[in-house]
Amino acid sequence: MSETNNIPLLDCPKDFLIGDASGKIMNEYARFPCKIKCGVYAIMVRGEARATINITEYQFRKNDLLFLESGSFLLIHEFSEDALVYYILFSSSFIDKNTFSTQMSFTSLRRLNPILHLNDDVASTAIHMVETLVEASNCQPSLLNTNRMLHVYNMLQLFYLDLAKEPKAESLHPLDRKNEIFQEYCQLVMKHYHEWHHVSQYAEEMRLTLPHLSTTIKQASDKTAGELIIEAILTDAKAQLRLTTKQVKEIAITLGFENVAFFNRFFKTHTGYTPKAYRMAAL
Repeated sequence: MSETNNIPLLDCPKDFLIGDASGKIMNEYARFPCKIKCGVYAIMVRGEARATINITEYQFRKNDLLFLESGSFLLIHEFSEDALVYYILFSSSFIDKNTFSTQMSFTSLRRLNPILHLNDDVASTAIHMVETLVEASNCQPSLLNTNRMLHVYNMLQLFYLDLAKEPKAESLHPLDRKNEIFQEYCQLVMKHYHEWHHVSQYAEEMRLTLPHLSTTIKQASDKTAGELIIEAILTDAKAQLRLTTKQVKEIAITLGFENVAFFNRFFKTHTGYTPKAYRMAAL
């Protein structure tokens, strides 16, 4: 399949997009965090990569399968030059048209890691599936349309769910109790970081004592629970500063800061830049 540099990291320009990208191209998107509006299905064909999804950093390698839901934050740190990724993107409008059963699948997906490592046979099948879809898309007229891709979308989710449930499934963070708490905490942070800035609010929601939650998060991630909240706020702030024309005051309000001066101090403390200086540096 031919290389392309037309990979929308915010939303897909049409209902679906299928293709591939090299490590060189993916590194072009390593300059800023962004919030993904499209759903992403991808498989690492070769090479290695490092990226943060929401507030968790992951290492990618050959045969890793990724299913990223709409609304996720993505910050690409680095792709190896020899890396090759096959992807299928589904626009936010496409996802909004989906059936109730599909949304239930996504509810299940949220309880799992976004990345699974496939054995060579399963990875080969997944790669061949994407290549077949590319061929179908390139036919004149195309064999793919929105209605047919809806079935593909559901199939991909079921494929991922079935793989994740396999006893021998290789997940980057096995679901023992410690990691269950960590994942639940991360999900809550991504849902409430714009309104809840204190760990105690999450502990109360999870019905855990503050010391127990704090210790568990530290053991599972080598970061404090408070640091993860800060990372979520900063990721959103950086994305808005670089990708929108909103005033700093507007951004501060969306992130739960009623006082813009406090937001400015918070941002500079953790980045070394004022919000305005950070925005200017990105131009």
